[in-house]
Amino acid sequence: MNKFWILAVTVSFFSCTQTSNDSSTETVENEVSEVVQEGVSFGNIQDGDELTSPIVLNMEVNGMIVEPKGAPRAGYGHHHLLVNDGAIAEGLIIVADETHIHYGGGQMTDTLNLEPGDYKLTLQFADGMHVSYGEKWAKTIAVTVK
Repeated sequence: MNKFWILAVTVSFFSCTQTSNDSSTETVENEVSEVVQEGVSFGNIQDGDELTSPIVLNMEVNGMIVEPKGAPRAGYGHHHLLVNDGAIAEGLIIVADETHIHYGGGQMTDTLNLEPGDYKLTLQFADGMHVSYGEKWAKTIAVTVK
């Protein structure tokens, strides 16, 4: 009879342990799916959106800290919006002109006036001297302005 109880307790113990492992595995899987990738993103518009001008633009970054232009510091920088252009290669300076908009004041929002048409918008993060962090720190979307 004692062997029966020892066997029953052992089976119960391992059954409870297995259930506990299953729920902790589910928790880990849920936490992993919520991890945000490093890089930049448009906070309020998505690829394929149809927009009306003026367009409010929210710019986000994960894994770097936004600061105004100035002496370069690792892990810091600011946004640039490239209109109808793709990512700027790492190490290249982003020129300032009508289609390469610098947010050297550390801005995270802007209002754009774009004529009706199709646009490719690239958000590019760069250091304090406008030197691009490259494709990993860029996000390109296509939008239509009505």
